[in-house]
Amino acid sequence: MADQYAQSSEDKRPTQIPAVPAIRWDDPPEGPVLVLLDQTRLPGEEIELVCTDAPALVDAIRRLAVRGAPLLGIAGAYGVALAAARGFDVDEAADSLAGARPTAVNLAYGARRAQAAYRTAAASGADPRRAAGAALEAARALHAEDAEASTRMAAHGLALLDELLPGGQHRVLTHCNTGALVSGGEGTAFAVALKAHREGRLRRLWVDETRPLLQGARLTAYEAARNGMAYTLLTDNAAGSLFAAGEVDAVLIGADRIAADGSVANKVGSYPLAVLARYHHVPFIVVAPVTTVDPGTPDGAAIEVEQRGGHEVTEVTAPYVPVAGMEAGGGIPVAPLGTQAYNPAFDVTPPELVTAIVTEEGVLSPVTAEGLAELCARSRQVTIS
Repeated sequence: MADQYAQSSEDKRPTQIPAVPAIRWDDPPEGPVLVLLDQTRLPGEEIELVCTDAPALVDAIRRLAVRGAPLLGIAGAYGVALAAARGFDVDEAADSLAGARPTAVNLAYGARRAQAAYRTAAASGADPRRAAGAALEAARALHAEDAEASTRMAAHGLALLDELLPGGQHRVLTHCNTGALVSGGEGTAFAVALKAHREGRLRRLWVDETRPLLQGARLTAYEAARNGMAYTLLTDNAAGSLFAAGEVDAVLIGADRIAADGSVANKVGSYPLAVLARYHHVPFIVVAPVTTVDPGTPDGAAIEVEQRGGHEVTEVTAPYVPVAGMEAGGGIPVAPLGTQAYNPAFDVTPPELVTAIVTEEGVLSPVTAEGLAELCARSRQVTIS
């Protein structure tokens, strides 16, 4: 019954989808700008947003036009550099960016890193232009580091898959979107699957739809198609039957925050997959850069989980195509008027359900607070040296 579910991946026609960078700095004559690929318009349109100040970027972050933990860190750093380059209040910009989405620790990390670079330069006597240049240099360095981390995570992740699942031809289930759209490189969890595909060891990528905003259906399928991968889309609530049928060899997800004890906050729906994986004896693997680990958050209960608007659940949005005269981005009601909705953006998986955490510095398994602290300490030593 191996491929009875595989409808979407057998069409091998070229996708004709160009690779538009998820984020880029531009410096036109009228002044520097930060340019974002608007992910709310994918996969139907590749439209770029131009941000000229931090408030515009904060709005883009909250609307999920730019999203994903590593990329949010990069965006936060560039946002502070943008404020500095245009002569706005750098501290105010850093504060507003750091708090734009509370769960994603990388966002605050990136904003504070660029802010620190600006402050250090200013304190050493640099004029505003040179201090702004220091902030931009910090943002570009973070961007480059994340790209390198992505490559290393992919290598470590595939080696782990090959160790856990000898023989190759892996069938991997993923949730939400963790590819180039969330990274300075080719992603986190998706990058592992992509490397397996390129080396002929990916049999099937199972793509969770990821309700309510369909990041899997809209974005992961978009990236899988662009890369010619064998993939199949499923609704989130079909995952259990897929496990029961023996069709999943491993689960690969990303993370928005990893607490000091190894608890993992990721897109809501990740925790049920961890429970299913444990019951069915399937490895549950988290792939994230060390910057996603937050030693200041002691455990899963201390992670602030972002609660989003109920309309995302009670309405189906039309992200890029007007429906029945609606404006793009409008909602089609699917619940009675006045229905209350529970809409956490993330859930938290305890460390005992995580088979391994894959970072650019290596693989942690079993997942323990002590092991995570050693991994972070090793990362700091590498960065300093």
